[in-house]
Formats: sequence, C-alpha cells, structure tokens
Amino acid sequence: MTSKSAAAAARATVYGYPRQGQHRELKKAIEGYWKGRVTADALRGTAAELRRSNWQQLADAGIHEVPTGDFSYYDHVLDTSVMVGAIPERHRDAVAAHALNGYFAMARGTQEVAPLEMTKWFDTNYHYLVPELGPDTHFTANSAKQVAELKEALALGLAARPVLVGPVTYLLLAKPAPGVAADFEPLTLLDRLLPVYAEVLADLRAAGAEWVQLDEPALVQDRTPAELDAAERAYRDLGALTDRPKLLVASYFDRLGDALPVLAKAPVEGLALDFTEAAAANLEALAAVGGLPGKRLVAGVVNGRNIWINDLPQSLSTLGTLLGLADRVDVAASCSLLHVPLDASVERDIEPQILRWLAFAKQKSAEIVALAKGLAQGTDAITGELAANRAALASRAGSPITHDPAVRARIAAVTDADARRSQPYTERAAAQRAHLGLPLLPTTTIGSFPQTDELRAARADLRAGRIDTAGYEERIKAEIQEVISFQETTGIDVLVHGEPERNDMVQYFAEQLTGYLATQRGWVQSYGTRYVRPPILAGDISRPEPMTVRWTTYAQSLTRRPVKGMLTGPVTMLAWSFVRDDQPLGDTARQVALALRDEVDDLEAAGSSVIQVDEPALRETLPLRATDREAYLAWATEAFRLSTAGVRPGTQIHTHMCYAEFGDIVQAIDDLDADVISLEAARSHMQVARELAAHGYPREAGPGVYDIHSPRVPSAEEAAELLRTGLKAIPAERLWVNPDCGLKTRGWAETRASLENLVAAARTVRGELPAS
Repeated sequence: MTSKSAAAAARATVYGYPRQGQHRELKKAIEGYWKGRVTADALRGTAAELRRSNWQQLADAGIHEVPTGDFSYYDHVLDTSVMVGAIPERHRDAVAAHALNGYFAMARGTQEVAPLEMTKWFDTNYHYLVPELGPDTHFTANSAKQVAELKEALALGLAARPVLVGPVTYLLLAKPAPGVAADFEPLTLLDRLLPVYAEVLADLRAAGAEWVQLDEPALVQDRTPAELDAAERAYRDLGALTDRPKLLVASYFDRLGDALPVLAKAPVEGLALDFTEAAAANLEALAAVGGLPGKRLVAGVVNGRNIWINDLPQSLSTLGTLLGLADRVDVAASCSLLHVPLDASVERDIEPQILRWLAFAKQKSAEIVALAKGLAQGTDAITGELAANRAALASRAGSPITHDPAVRARIAAVTDADARRSQPYTERAAAQRAHLGLPLLPTTTIGSFPQTDELRAARADLRAGRIDTAGYEERIKAEIQEVISFQETTGIDVLVHGEPERNDMVQYFAEQLTGYLATQRGWVQSYGTRYVRPPILAGDISRPEPMTVRWTTYAQSLTRRPVKGMLTGPVTMLAWSFVRDDQPLGDTARQVALALRDEVDDLEAAGSSVIQVDEPALRETLPLRATDREAYLAWATEAFRLSTAGVRPGTQIHTHMCYAEFGDIVQAIDDLDADVISLEAARSHMQVARELAAHGYPREAGPGVYDIHSPRVPSAEEAAELLRTGLKAIPAERLWVNPDCGLKTRGWAETRASLENLVAAARTVRGELPAS
C-alpha cells in the first residue's frame, strides 16, 4: 500500500479505558458487595452498564475500534490468571464454590487464606496481582469473561477488539508459587501455556472477533537471548494457527529494542508501538528492520500516562514519518487510558485557562480522533482543532505559573554539601539510641491509621459549609487523641499521629505547595477499589508555610514516647502526580526536595526527634531499561538527601517503601542514607530482608510483618515467625517491627487486633534473643 493509501486508511483506537465510572460507581458497587449490601447480580449489572457507557463514549467521540476485555473487577493480570486456569491451590476450592468470591479472595485474601502477592505494573502506580506458577502448573482455558464482553460490544453495533495480556509478559510477570524452588523460571511453561491461548483465540474468533490485541509490555525491558527466543517461538506458533483472529501485538512504556525485529518478522498481522516515551528509538528501529510491509501499525502518539494536551502538529509529523513503513497506520494513545482520569471538563476548581492545557481520557480520545482524521484527510480537515491546540500550547509555555525566579535561584545555589548528613551513620546511630532509648526490635507503624467514615464525613461537611474550621479541627484532635491512646495502651514504641487530616499522602502536600493543581474528580485506579486523585505538577514548587508541624506537635504533646513526623518524599511526590513535561524530572525533584527540607527543619525545631520521609515510588519510577537507570537514581537519591540532610545527628530519619521489587535498587536504598527504612515484606515472605543482607546494608530496617492490603488479621505467631525469618538476615540491634504499609484503608477492628498481635510477636521474639 502506498503512503497515500496508508494515510487514507488511518483509524482511531485505544487499548483500554478507565473502569471506575464518573462517580466511582464500580468502587462503590464492589465494596458494597464485600459488605453484603450489594448482590452479585447488582454488581454485575453496574459493571455491564459501565462497560456500555465507556464503549458508547468512545464510539461517540469517533473511535473506530473499541477495546474489550480491559474491564476488571480488580486487576487485568488476575483476570488473565483466571483465563488460563492458573488458580493457586489454596484458592481452588473457593473459586469452585463461588467464582466471584474466590476471585476476590485471590486478590484480598481471607482470614484463612493469604492473597496473591501484589506489586507495581512496570513503572506505573497501578498494582497487579502476581501469578503464582510452578513445574506442576497445568493451564486450562476459561474464555467466558473475554467472550461475554466482546459479545456485549458487538451487540451494540460496535467494531471491537479484545485486549489480552500476552503469554510472554504473563510468564515474565509470574513468580514461583509458595513451596516451589526460588530459581524456578515460569517462562519454561510457555509451551504448556500457548495451547491455552490458542483455545481462547479460537473462542474469540467464533464470537466475532476480527482482531485480538496481545499486550507484551515486558518486551520493552532488557531481555536475554533466551527470553527473546521465547517471544519468537510464541508468536511463530500463535501466528501459525488457522483458527484465530488477526493478531495485534502491543508494546508500550518504552522502546521495544531487540524485541522489535523479533515481532516485526513474526507471522502476526500488526504491531502497536509507543511513540511518546521512545519515539525516536522506535522510529529508528522500525526503519532499520524495513518497516512492517503488509502489516498494520498502531502508533501510540498520544501520551496515555500524563494529562497534558498533545502537540498535534508534532504528532502529525511523527505519523507522517510512519507512512510508508506499514500497510496501514492507525492512531492510538501510547498505552491504556486506565492511567489517567476520565474527563477534565467536569473540573470546576481549575482556572479555565489552565484547563485548556489538560487532557484526560475523554479528551485524549478526541485528540486521537482528530489525529486520525488529519492523517486520513489532511490538516485542512482539522484546522479548528489545530488552531485551538496551538493557542493552548502557547498559553502554557508563556504562563508565569511555570517559572518562579526565586525558586530557580534557590536551586542554582544548592551545593553537594547540602545533600550530605553532617556525621556518618555509625555516629548518628549512637546519638539516636542514646536519645530515644528504644528496646531491641522496636515497634512502629508506617504512618496512617484507618480513615473512618466519620473522618471522610467531617471533610465533606467542611467543604460543604455544614461545619466550620473550628468544628472540623475538634474532630481531628479527637481522632489523634484516640490514635495516640491506642498506641500507648498497645505498647508501640514509636508512635504516629495517624494522619486523620490527610486525604492522600501526595495530594495533602500538593494542596499546600505552590505550583501544584488539585482535581476534584480526577480519580485513577491504584489497585482494586483503591482510587487516588494524582495532583498536577504544573509549575515551579515552593512551600509558603509549614504543612504538618501543627498536628505532629499536638500529637507529641499527648505522649512522652516519640511521635514520627510524616512526610512524602520528592520522588513519590513526582511519581504519584502528573508531572510537568517541559523540564527534566530531576530539576522538578530538586524543587520539591527544597520545599520538604524546609518542613523537615521546622519539624525538628518543633521537637520531632524521628521524621519519616516516605519514598514508596523510588523503585516504581526506575526506568525500564538498564542504560537509563544510573542517571535517574543519581538525581532521585540526591533529592531525598537534599530533603533530609539538614537535621542534627540525633534526629532519626526514616523512609518507607512498599509493593515493588527492591532487589534492583538496594544500592540506591543504601545511597539514601536514611537511618531506618521500612519495607513491604509480608506477602513476599521477607525476601527484601535477604536482599538487604546480601548487599551488606549497614543501617536499620523494618521488613513488614503485617500485610495491610488484606482484611485478614495475622496471628501473633505468624508475625513472630516472619520476625524470626527477618532475624536470619538482619541483626536484632538493627531490626524494626512494623506493618507493610499505612493503615488508611483498613478498619479499626482489624487494625487493633493486628497491631496487638504485632506487639505481642515483638515481645515474644525479644524474649528469645540471647542475653547481651
């Protein structure tokens, strides 16, 4: 096909869409089902209506081919495990007895059965449920969900493309099941898995699918020759099937690299590539392999992970370059729109001028349609869209919001010494132990306590004017009093104030820093029914006044035990926001770091002797390619130290990380130079403790003994056994006892019982230590 005819054939599509609904209807229905207030049929009805609404929105916008199968009650990787029959043995009876309840048990666990491990989806803040596989795993096809959702879309008269996690990525994301040797490689199960995918593909073809998309984002990471060979074999075998739809293999989040030649020559009908994160690299590689003659190329030119409007002329230029490299060029977002909010037009608290700079899922769909139209019909067909786009881009570039001379002057004055503590850790540790007087295996929590319905109602009442500020603050004081009293009674050694005043660990700070914007309905799924509203980092950052000192000081006035000051670190402030794309991330991180440094200094001056600066996103934001990591880790660790290095030696700096693969960044954890780090470890059975020990990590650490993402209450003996495992890697004088993460999402009843068991476990294991 010529370039002209390739352009004329251009169509608009997306890989996925936000699941929750405009008012988080899915979250409310699922949580209502868990509490027994919503029936299974009612939940299914809500889900079906949300799917219909999403597809209709896309079709009305002009999207030519809607995705199916991307919708999920909890997680699309968990859905894939169900599709291929990879149900852990401990969950099989529950799934057989009641499929929906068994599904949620795999995600959340029950009091009797532990859930699947949860970790981050590549370098995003979305969490997936890790498949558990072993040499005895036998896969069986269960395409009921995928077929049913395809039929729903086809019944509406829509062109629909099922989207599945590809077999290679599925196996590369998996881990050995409990009891299986740690060196077992799930990828060895590929030949066992491919026939199951073949059966699912045949089912989808029979149901009316013309195309099926197989997502292989794992192939944008560094892959061994054996892994690339597995990808080649997978798509050779799937492509050779006769009873199948056309196959579109999709990658995103980075450049495809060595996997591009493998997929380009595979007997599949199309490839989807990311031309936002790695446009130049993917363009160059695509040209180097001779393009995709006879195949479909879906070009992800609209950023599916950030909320800034697209540069339409630049994207049209990229699309024009791609013409001639494929039989057909279609236009899409770079990845699923799951990672952005639904609709910017409903925001009422953002200035109209600034709102023009923003594109959520609904607006990105319109951008995709405009680009496809411009590619197919020429720029004269979208003159209005181009004019509005240029005006909005110019408005943003020239806005004083984006440039604060005082902030930039302060950044320019930073020296290397500003990011170094005044004394080495060994000297600091001695001063801190003398000052704090903590026992061996000191107990603490990560920061937040349950956000009760009463607390949420109080915030809503304040916003609505039903109570005044004084009334709201009395409620916050009462909650802090209860949290402090409970911790003292339970016997926790280092306390927290519970964060009742905070809506979110990033948004709370963003609302008090200049340069940030907050949304009212900008919800994005983090995991399951946990949705967050990432703030928008629009301009230069500074801190007008203290943000946490008042409530931390109040909590400290209620007890003689140390109360941690609680802050969110600079990398996490970036990772869990929508960041500006008009300057290097490292520059933005330093701005946030200096604002946090002011807060740390004020907390110390107010009497805080323990200050925690959380960085759960440090691993999450790690670049997917090894060659890009050194530069990232250099500015990321520097930003943390810049936030914390100004304190006295006797002030103990903590940090926290959770739900990620830490083995890749142990040196970076060391480079943070925090005195104490707490990490998720309960679901992964203390793996991180072993990784720290193998590295020779010299400071104090608290690998978690209580999985807070499950409603189950761990027994004291269960927590004690995890502690004993931790002690095999970390000596008692450097081991802390804590949950995996904050307790915001948990209820008070389970929190009380779990923390009481945690403290009992610490006392038991202390008693087992040899006398000094």
